[in-house]
Amino acid sequence: MNENDTITAISTPYGAGGIGIIRISGEKAFEIAEKIFKGKKTIRHIKSHTINYGKIFDFKDGTVIDEVLLTKMDRPNTFTREDTIEINCHGGIVVLKKVLELVVREGARLAEPGEFTKRAFLNGRIDLAQAEAVIDLINAKTSRSSKIALEQLEGKLSIEIKEARDRLIGFIAHIEATLDYPEEDIDEITELEVYNGLEEIKNKLSILLSGFKKGRIIREGIKAVIIGRPNVGKSSLLNRLAGYNRAIVTDIPGTTRDIVEEYISIAGIPIRIIDTAGIRETKDEVERIGVEKTMNAIESADLVIMMVDAFAGFAKEDEEVLKYISNISGKKPVVLLNKIDLVEKE
Repeated sequence: MNENDTITAISTPYGAGGIGIIRISGEKAFEIAEKIFKGKKTIRHIKSHTINYGKIFDFKDGTVIDEVLLTKMDRPNTFTREDTIEINCHGGIVVLKKVLELVVREGARLAEPGEFTKRAFLNGRIDLAQAEAVIDLINAKTSRSSKIALEQLEGKLSIEIKEARDRLIGFIAHIEATLDYPEEDIDEITELEVYNGLEEIKNKLSILLSGFKKGRIIREGIKAVIIGRPNVGKSSLLNRLAGYNRAIVTDIPGTTRDIVEEYISIAGIPIRIIDTAGIRETKDEVERIGVEKTMNAIESADLVIMMVDAFAGFAKEDEEVLKYISNISGKKPVVLLNKIDLVEKE
């Protein structure tokens, strides 16, 4: 893989749609576009950052592949800071693949995953924090996580870190100048000034660091696992939280044998709800595998919700599950009583 190669990829999600975009970035981007695009103007005469109607041709056999809108963007005012072409095709899978194959045939290389962002980073368009924000913005599951990712992409975090770094460099430069050139008329910096300045920087960085865990939760969400004995209502809870029948619910114990997941949003925070197989001793091989998956899910969970059948009471199996969570995984579960409407009033 050569960083000077001209790269290309389908930039929209794979599948059928109204529009599909193919991006070309690199030194030969305009040259390749010139070979396959035919519009009112040639590529060399098209102004930067304008959209132009035309057709994509395979000039080997003269066939028209698609009617497109082509955008030409001159470096360095592009995402990668390289010459860039974006071809807006009709979003059919066949059309996109044909145009992509044509671009590759004319000299481009298929981009590696994340390579456009990598080039933006290597060419100084974005820093590492902003590069990480790109994928966070793409994967954002709520408007709140999207907003935080966009702020990071715009450089909010980078600016605060740069300010702290510049102040540290300033202190070092002032101290070295005072020590190396005592005969010069340089304002001396006192120990107290250095100490107070370093404390301010330390406190500012501590505030940024303390917000990491909160930011991770907003960005990645909370993994909440629902556990308990068979037939205590775990799947019913998942369905109620999801707002539709995501999991099969029956009166037969052991109905859920595999992990069932659903994403919901609470106050802008994505919650990954996981319904698990009921925990019990079983000779059924499939159900046993489901119980093992439940145990693994508990280990990686941020929140464990243990459901107890209030009508049947707190059974020995419930006690064993609770001991396992507390002693083995070290998690503190939220115990949820279900079926309290069936309990007779005393």
